Amino acid sequence: MASENLAGQTIAELLSLHSAVLNELKTRGVVRSKNNPTGDYAEWLVSTRLGLTLETNSAKGFDATDSRGLRYQIKGRRVTRDNPSAQMGVIRNLDGRDFDFLIGVVFDADWRVLRAAKISHNVVGTLATFRRHQNGHIMHLRSTVLDIPGVEDLTAALRD
Repeated sequence: MASENLAGQTIAELLSLHSAVLNELKTRGVVRSKNNPTGDYAEWLVSTRLGLTLETNSAKGFDATDSRGLRYQIKGRRVTRDNPSAQMGVIRNLDGRDFDFLIGVVFDADWRVLRAAKISHNVVGTLATFRRHQNGHIMHLRSTVLDIPGVEDLTAALRD
């Protein structure tokens, strides 16, 4: 269904379509839950393109591993005209060193990769700020992060 055809749909029809799309993405293995698909899509895209093995949803502090056993936490953010923030999701227990690398992906409103980075745990510690009310660290994946030593630009590797 083309986006121009959506204007004539009722709210109930749009929500039903949304559910159907999430169900199909789950069937195809692109998303693992029926929540906001940004995080699941980022995990699927990163693991597929980089050859990582996704962990179960219950794995604490990391989402995937590589063939050497290195652990990756994967964060995704979709920016829109209404919300251009590149703030990644909350990073819990940063001091516990549950991951070796964080891979952050920022998508545009149409789910195209704007930028992506592989960031060592030590560098994440210098970029993230602890927020007590969120009980975790917050980090923004701005374009300037790609210029920091210890950060690998993965944008081209994750684009179609």
